[in-house]
Amino acid sequence: MTFDPGTPPPAAAHDDHVLATWLAGVAGDRLLEVREEGHEGKALKDAGDLAAHDLLMSLLAEHRPDDAVLSEEALENAADKDARLSAKRVWIIDPLDGTREFSEPPRDDWAVHVALWQEGELVAGAVAQPVLGETFNTGTPSVVPPRTAQRPRIAVSRSRPPAFVEALAAEIGADLVPMGSAGVKVMSVVRDVADAYVHAGGQYEWDNAAPVAVARAAGLFCSRVDGSELAYNQSDVSLPDLIVCRPELAEPILAFVREHGTD
Repeated sequence: MTFDPGTPPPAAAHDDHVLATWLAGVAGDRLLEVREEGHEGKALKDAGDLAAHDLLMSLLAEHRPDDAVLSEEALENAADKDARLSAKRVWIIDPLDGTREFSEPPRDDWAVHVALWQEGELVAGAVAQPVLGETFNTGTPSVVPPRTAQRPRIAVSRSRPPAFVEALAAEIGADLVPMGSAGVKVMSVVRDVADAYVHAGGQYEWDNAAPVAVARAAGLFCSRVDGSELAYNQSDVSLPDLIVCRPELAEPILAFVREHGTD
């Protein structure tokens, strides 16, 4: 049975926020369908990755044919890997962020990332969490709720929390909240499930471009761990470290990193 994504809202023809939101949402729908096709383990990861990637690439070719695309799969297969570096508009996508969690139904901590970079800036983005039925986006920015926890909460990997983050938590009196994909961790700050996400274990641009766009639109602080700007559509697509947090936590976190580093 062929998946039918339908047609985007009419505004998507000229509004990149609307298109990003629709793209992330329909890719999420496709992934939910893949979960029901009988695959397990690595086969489920691979089937999901491929299905969402092919869908997003075909829809971007249809609806934004003049724009470049950066994704892990596109980077590996592109005939001219450097064409995007001279492009004015580049879509940075992660068709399935959190493949491990996706392959373990009914886990919900995986996501779809769609972001648009234009002449040096992230200008639109969407992060779909399909199991939640939510697509967080820059067109209708989230309002971060007031903090409900007495102690700050830091989102960390459920399998490999960095030692320096454990030390940071001890220093600022925070609790660690383990969860899956990078996008889910960033959205946990948007949703008041956590108050910060601090990472220095290695990522690529597609891992955090859309989450950062959404978090910034919601008024959260976003930077590298040394406080420098996050830069996208670079020749080296590695973007190994990241802070996303409520603004009032930025200085305590940056001060800890300045003093202790991330080793």
